[in-house]
Amino acid sequence: MRIGILAFLHESNTFIAMPTTWRNFEEDTVAIGNEILNRFVGSHHELGGFLAGLDRADHVPVEVVPILAVRATPSGTISEEAFDELLSRTLSALQRSMPLDGLLVAAHGAAVSEKHRDADGYWLTQIRARVGAKLPVVVTLDAHANLSPAMVEACTAVIAYRTNPHLDQRVRGEEAAKMLMECVMGKTNPTMAAAFPPLVINIERQSTDEPHLRVIYEAADRQLDFPDVLSNSLLLGFPYADVCEMGASVVVITNNDLQLAQQLADELADELWRNRNAMKGVLVDVKKALDLIETTVGVRFGLLDMGDNVGGGSAADGTVLARALCERNLGPAFVCIADAQAVAQSLNLEVGATVELLIGGHTDHAHGDPLLLRVEIVSIHSGRFSESKPRHGGIVEFDQGATVVVRACEYPMTLLLTSKRMVPFSLQQLISCGIEPSSFRVLVAKGVHAPLAAYREVCDRFIRVNTPGSTCADLSRMDYHYRRHPLFPFDSFPSDDL
Repeated sequence: MRIGILAFLHESNTFIAMPTTWRNFEEDTVAIGNEILNRFVGSHHELGGFLAGLDRADHVPVEVVPILAVRATPSGTISEEAFDELLSRTLSALQRSMPLDGLLVAAHGAAVSEKHRDADGYWLTQIRARVGAKLPVVVTLDAHANLSPAMVEACTAVIAYRTNPHLDQRVRGEEAAKMLMECVMGKTNPTMAAAFPPLVINIERQSTDEPHLRVIYEAADRQLDFPDVLSNSLLLGFPYADVCEMGASVVVITNNDLQLAQQLADELADELWRNRNAMKGVLVDVKKALDLIETTVGVRFGLLDMGDNVGGGSAADGTVLARALCERNLGPAFVCIADAQAVAQSLNLEVGATVELLIGGHTDHAHGDPLLLRVEIVSIHSGRFSESKPRHGGIVEFDQGATVVVRACEYPMTLLLTSKRMVPFSLQQLISCGIEPSSFRVLVAKGVHAPLAAYREVCDRFIRVNTPGSTCADLSRMDYHYRRHPLFPFDSFPSDDL
């Protein structure tokens, strides 16, 4: 059996002015053919799950056909040129790989391009047109996908992560491989239905560990006990992609029973809708968060900077929390800020030297103004580090560019200054630069849920802080032009019925 593997992974924040270019993909991942195997075999990523699942296929020789894998760190809308390049490379590589018996695809589900706002739907539709209507195509999606009818139409089956932080990516990849192989061998006939409740789940409410979502996933798990149910998925949505598909959705896959699939999808959508008020954001401002720290003794806090969420596409140079911590002086604090200019200025100095730096706030004024600090140069690093444990995103190798650790001379604050944006998914980001995370009373992580998997090891308590910026959790501040109408919580609904 010849089984192809494709990937296109990008979460597009349409509230960011700077477009995502092809270079952004090249700086992260553009892997062709066997490069995919070299990069992802054994990884915690869904591509690692694809490979592991195919390797375990029972009694069937499988030839893995790695085609193309493209990924970029979340950022702005994909430029028309970059998306054309992606599509051209995908279809050319796919054509060279034919014939295939099945296709495994890792997609994100919240990609937006300048020309195609439902970028994932368009890309998958083009793939379906090339491989034909009958070839089994099983697709994994990020839990933050904004599912579209076009995605559903183009796929045999869709399987989304069930955890946030995303720690089950490899497991979902293995599940996808198993489903594809059973379909290819004629053991099952995956039949999929979707439901699209008019509901946005606030990013602050998207932790799958918390009770308001746990009850929904428990209902989904109960459906898996039905003999003919092969899989189901909850798509939490990505509220920073201003598209008509933005919002929550549900998918159920049965063995050749479309009526049952639709019935169960509608039931899960109803469950989400009945609990919609629990999906509104619980917003804590900066002052309230720091007041809580000030009045709490013996606790190490993680402050989650929701407005400068790198994993949601933000600039990573926000200064709001760093400035507030300096003003309040609550004890040893750690902040990471992406600032290539400050790094370049520091690289010309010796370790131990002091210098006045204008840090962060360079991208725009939405994330805070530049912070003027006199700092001591503590250490200088390449910015490359590895993570061996399962973490959000499934990434193993990281590169944040030339990196400098500095300590503020007038405040108890250590800053990690990077020349590239870096998602705070791993404590190795700190440890590799000689920083001991447990030495701080407050650690700031520019994320919402993704940092938890790593930072739980050192933080006793987390506060999600409603900071301003391109990923602000207060959705009333965002200027939507393309969203559905009506849509909760933006619009009123007179009835509990969908």
